[in-house]
Amino acid sequence: MKTHLVWLRADLRLHDNPALYAACRDPDARVLAVYIATPEQWRLHGMAPRQAAFLLDNLAALRHGLTARGIALHYHQCPDFNASVAWLTDFCRRQQAGALFYNYQYEFNEQRRDRALEQALDGQVICQGFDDGTLLPPGSVRTGDSGMYKVFTPFRNAFLRKLADVDPQCLPAPSRRINAAPDTADGLAPFDYPRQAPGEAYPAGEDVALSRLRTFCHQQMQDYRKMRDIPSQDATSRLSAYLALGVLSPRQCYNRLRSAYPQVLEHADSGAFTWLNELIWRDFYRHLIVAYPALCKHQPFIGWTRHVAWRRDDVLLAAWQQGNTGYPIVDAAMRQMNQTGWMHNRLRMITASFLVKDLLIDWREGERYFISRLIDGDLAANNGGWQWAASTGTDAAPYFRIFNPTTQGRRFDEKGVFIRRWLPELAAVPDSYVHEPHRWPGAGHAGLDYPRPIVDHGSARQTTLAAYQAAKNLGLSSGTG
Repeated sequence: MKTHLVWLRADLRLHDNPALYAACRDPDARVLAVYIATPEQWRLHGMAPRQAAFLLDNLAALRHGLTARGIALHYHQCPDFNASVAWLTDFCRRQQAGALFYNYQYEFNEQRRDRALEQALDGQVICQGFDDGTLLPPGSVRTGDSGMYKVFTPFRNAFLRKLADVDPQCLPAPSRRINAAPDTADGLAPFDYPRQAPGEAYPAGEDVALSRLRTFCHQQMQDYRKMRDIPSQDATSRLSAYLALGVLSPRQCYNRLRSAYPQVLEHADSGAFTWLNELIWRDFYRHLIVAYPALCKHQPFIGWTRHVAWRRDDVLLAAWQQGNTGYPIVDAAMRQMNQTGWMHNRLRMITASFLVKDLLIDWREGERYFISRLIDGDLAANNGGWQWAASTGTDAAPYFRIFNPTTQGRRFDEKGVFIRRWLPELAAVPDSYVHEPHRWPGAGHAGLDYPRPIVDHGSARQTTLAAYQAAKNLGLSSGTG
């Protein structure tokens, strides 16, 4: 009997899973699934303990669904990618697998791992990889001279034209196998990795993710464009954690969106198009890490920014990490992430700008800290967002565009509703002072227990502008501009 093996990675779902669908096309084949946990590799990549726990919960839910379809899920843990290649090569031999199916991962180390496996199995097992995790495959949206777009808007315009032509559809989940594999696989023991409960906000499972997608598209999309930047409102999809692990695919998001709003591509001022724009940003960052693998190696996209003289100050860095900067919108956002593993997207921009542009601390410190805390941690999106904020990446904001954290707080949390939710020590501060509580005349009488600002924004802005200009001059003189 033929044996087809599906190697699951960042694609923990039954529906719209190209590798799983392809493995199941032959009704006579025995189909097995395998998941390999690599805790040491996760440590190197800085995976958040909360995300690791969420991964295990979703893997358990997927195993239940696979078992119901006669597909046994084999689970193995080994230290890193090198060990996973050796183990999987031997597992293919022991199972007498004729074909191995998997969905591509686009990060540098993951691509190198897959090439090593293909070489190890060459002539023994047919390896079939599939594009996944994006709406359109990396490399499929090109400029007129066949290069990668470096600015988002022209990328999006070309992307939309191709999207209309390709019209990506979702694949069905597999039916129950005639030759069902007995469920004799190893149990899903906890990973040898620190764990932190995902919390009630993130129940596991594909059914939950699909239900959230439907609810968002049909009940919240109308107000998305107007409300998405207001962190006190539950106005965003909260699907990023499911997308990061592949519990949900971007194709499922797009097709559900189009089902609810058939004219989405024709109404750029709608909430539906605004959310589609966010999905395209997600693709953009994935296309970039394939075109420029150095982005996976902590390198800035803009050459001259390597010369920025970053400040090394552990005290300031710790204040930012712990939400004790004296700037309420920054501190509330950081405490939200530390306590829940998630941060509102507008606040990700504000907190990133503060670390880089107010404290002049290397953006890579922030990138590492975010990935170590986020339940939706994703290398491409996290790197892209940090390089945007730091003005070091493609399509980056000009370095002289610097967020004023107080102004940002007033604009997006005018009455301090979000701030007070995460900074209860400011509960008694009047609305007119909640963004600058140290200026409140009643602070001393109330015994306000909140730090004063750790830097003066105006002075910090001038210091940062000078540092960036000096770096740019040095880059131009050395030919790295």
